[in-house]
Amino acid sequence: MSSTTEPRPEPEETSAGEDDTPGRQGRRGRAATARLLGRLPVRWHHPLLFVWTLAWFVFVERHGGLSWHYVRTGTRLLFGNDFGEAGGVSGLHLYAQHPELQIGPVSFVVACLFSYLRAAQGQLLAEAFMSAIGLYILVLAGRSAANHFRWRSVDHRLLQRRVFIAGLAFIPMWVEVSVRFAHLDDVLALFFAALAVNAVSQGRATLVGVYLGLAVDSKPWALAFLPLLLATRAGERLRPALWACGVIAAAWSPFLLIDVRSLTAGRFAIPVQAASPLHWLGVYEAGTPWWDRPAQILLGLLLGVLAVRRDRWPAVVLLGVNARIVLDPSVYTYYTASVLLGTLLWDTLGERRLLPVWSWIALFSLYGTIFVVGSAPLRGLIRIAFVVISTGYVLMWPKPDARPGLRRRKVSFPWQ
Repeated sequence: MSSTTEPRPEPEETSAGEDDTPGRQGRRGRAATARLLGRLPVRWHHPLLFVWTLAWFVFVERHGGLSWHYVRTGTRLLFGNDFGEAGGVSGLHLYAQHPELQIGPVSFVVACLFSYLRAAQGQLLAEAFMSAIGLYILVLAGRSAANHFRWRSVDHRLLQRRVFIAGLAFIPMWVEVSVRFAHLDDVLALFFAALAVNAVSQGRATLVGVYLGLAVDSKPWALAFLPLLLATRAGERLRPALWACGVIAAAWSPFLLIDVRSLTAGRFAIPVQAASPLHWLGVYEAGTPWWDRPAQILLGLLLGVLAVRRDRWPAVVLLGVNARIVLDPSVYTYYTASVLLGTLLWDTLGERRLLPVWSWIALFSLYGTIFVVGSAPLRGLIRIAFVVISTGYVLMWPKPDARPGLRRRKVSFPWQ
């Protein structure tokens, strides 16, 4: 008896389709299609959000560009009436001579793409450009969440639905800042903040510092987003911090070195409105108190540091803008766009539920009440309530550990 076993006969090769049942062919086809769609940069919710954005753009654009003249005027004062022509230009004395232009230098540089075109044409292109940024922010939010949860069991289809539902609330407010008011500086500050969040989710520390610096160079109140630097790895925090400081200094130091009065650009010249939360804090002045802007930034920084300390860094943007709106003398509707960015990032990166609850709460409480609540002080009280409740929730509400068996990563600071 031979000790060797007979080799198994090899299966006969069949021509395509001989052994495949129609059901198996269909499954293979669907799997191949799914693999192909998975490689595409466009997901099913992107075209729908594009149509939603386009509809709001067409609806609002007829009465848009309310503040575009500030950007256009500031660009010409800084760079001249035409490229190379310095007729009556303020140059680096811009902020000293025109403190009402609370727009960062990076915003004026970007505005050059549109400010030297014919007024109507440049404004329309700028509004379209800023609206497109809002769409890309939604893409960034989805990618940031996918990166943030990449080591956990995540249903990406649920994540796409969450971004889509949050985007339905986010886009109307984004069109408010990008089209109705055409605030290029706020748009760029929020855009760079979203890029910084995406860089944190990817672990790219240097880019976090660069993007945060550009955000401050676009609009000074973006200083409240700097606690995102602490969300990087403990051994890498110095490098992004130095990059942020360098980028900020490169943009602002020329103005301060030429004319120290440029610091006056950080002061408010806005009367306190009846719907402002400052009324409930006992501030009734015709102008804004000197301490208001520093208090905004300091409160935003403290809340942001606390959020990172409690491992809730996706809430940094929301907490920074909460500090802004609760201490701002005005209640312009475009402020709500910054809050909706904060809730979008929290709903996609900080929560695991399908429905982005905070995005819709912010939309109804900060914007919807304008149409149903006639009392300005009552709207101010609702504003305070939203800030207090949302801040308390993201900082104090028990956060389930999405990775069972592992301790939540605790962030340590140099002074500990």
